[in-house]
Amino acid sequence: MIDTDGARLGEEAARRLAEADCCEMAPGLMEEEFSRIEATYGFEFSLEHRAFLAAGLPVASPPEEGATWQQPWPDWRHADEDDLRHRLEWPVREVLGDVAHGSWHPALGARPTSGEEAVEVARAVLARAPRLVPVYAHRFIPAGHGTPGHPVLSVWGTDIISYGHDLADCIDREFGEVDENAPWDPRASVPFWKDFLG
Repeated sequence: MIDTDGARLGEEAARRLAEADCCEMAPGLMEEEFSRIEATYGFEFSLEHRAFLAAGLPVASPPEEGATWQQPWPDWRHADEDDLRHRLEWPVREVLGDVAHGSWHPALGARPTSGEEAVEVARAVLARAPRLVPVYAHRFIPAGHGTPGHPVLSVWGTDIISYGHDLADCIDREFGEVDENAPWDPRASVPFWKDFLG
């Protein structure tokens, strides 16, 4: 059964991206491609992310100055497996990097006294956290076929913020125009990661 809310959100995000005319679009992913990707990397796309990528696969954008990747969109069809794994591991690697440099967040529990032990405790907590899937650069959406409409998260170390009420809103904020008077109250929805949002 197709979740119409998830499909609607993803299709709307794809429409807004096409209207922004900011990147090259390849034909959308096919069902067998989704199955291969999910089996290879061990996650399920959210329903809205799936519908977004089925409508068209963004594959090229001009890189921003100082960008981490030359290509901010993950190319789920042709990218090197190491590149996609690097992107998928970004949120965990970023949090662990901050912990290794002395940062700690209450979402990780009680902080051990030793730095090495702190990294190991954080690693164990992060191993149980819901998976985040890259959308664009360091913007992520939770994996899984759960309730659609998760806020998109921007993850930079332990500096984690909502970057859109949902995927369509994130596209507007990244590439379009946003009504400065529109209410901004994204609902933190994904366990563990929402605790970073304050």
